[in-house]
This record gives sequence, structure tokens and C-alpha cells, in this order.
Amino acid sequence: MLPVERTVVPFAIGVQRLVTVSPMTSASAAAREMAERRIGAVLVVEDGELQGIFTERDALVRVLARGRDPETTLLAEVMTRNPDTIGPDDPVVYALSIMNERGYRHLPVVDGERIVGIVSIRDLYRSIKEQMDADLLMLAETLIQG
Repeated sequence: MLPVERTVVPFAIGVQRLVTVSPMTSASAAAREMAERRIGAVLVVEDGELQGIFTERDALVRVLARGRDPETTLLAEVMTRNPDTIGPDDPVVYALSIMNERGYRHLPVVDGERIVGIVSIRDLYRSIKEQMDADLLMLAETLIQG
């Protein structure tokens, strides 16, 4: 299978345990959740609807660098609202292209109105590397067999 044919789901993220927070969550609580789960971003959801995304970069640039108190700063004030999204059937290389062009490291994955998960640059790298490794192995076997 060519990397172009690999889709975000299942090749990059598979099945995820969705981590969401409310817009009324403090930046500090969101950061603790991210640290505990070892993730770089959380989806901000209200009434089942995606409102935004809060990333490590948001915590650094929009909270800490501006001298805001993370305990009292709400995500509604510092999240990226209405983030770009991709679909589960979008190709891995398309997701990688968007992230590269727009400087993202995380993208929400949605299927219509349903939130599926979040894909990271690390997920995409892993998926593409797995495919390249498989392709190289297949090529080596073909060359050996002549």
C-alpha cells in the first residue's frame, strides 16, 4: 500500500480514548490532564460540539508568555477556536501537508459533526515510517528473489 493510500483512521490514530475538556476548564487543569495522559493537546468540547483545541504551544504562548495566571485563565479565553479539521478517511499525506503548511502539530479528526479524535505529527510520522519500512522489506525480498 502506498503512503498516499493510508488514511488517518486507522493508519495514524486507530482507536483513541477521546480526551475532551470544557471551555470553562482552567489552563492549569488542562495542562495537568495533558501531562498525566502524555498528550500535547486536548479538544475543547461543549454539548458534544467541537469548540476549539488547546495545545502545549497555546499554554506557552497565550498563557505563560503573557503572564496570565494558569489557575484562573479559562480555555475559552486562550484556546484556538474553530480549528481546522480533517476527516478519518483523509490520506495521511494530506494531513501531513496541512500541518506543514499551517504550522500545526495537532489536528482534530471529525466525521461530520462527530468527533473521532486528534492526530499528531508524531502519529503521522509513525504511520509513514511503518509503510516505508514495509515497502523497503518488500523491495529487498523482490531483489533477493530476483
